[in-house]
Amino acid sequence: MMEGHMFGNTMWAGHWLWMLVIAIVAVIPAWRICQRTGYSGWLGFLILIPVINLALLYFLAFAEWPADKTGDCNG
Repeated sequence: MMEGHMFGNTMWAGHWLWMLVIAIVAVIPAWRICQRTGYSGWLGFLILIPVINLALLYFLAFAEWPADKTGDCNG
């Protein structure tokens, strides 16, 4: 049914580019939020993993931030 169609059996190259753009748009703000709260910016990559991203948001919302303890606000 999909034979000969450009989207048939392989991923369209533009799909990967689009996914990269979405990842960048999501990770950069998450990275900055993690840094400002006093956690490692690398936690921002968790925003790309379904369900884990919700856990990250809840963690950031309800955890005590190291930046609050040190008085450092990075911005």
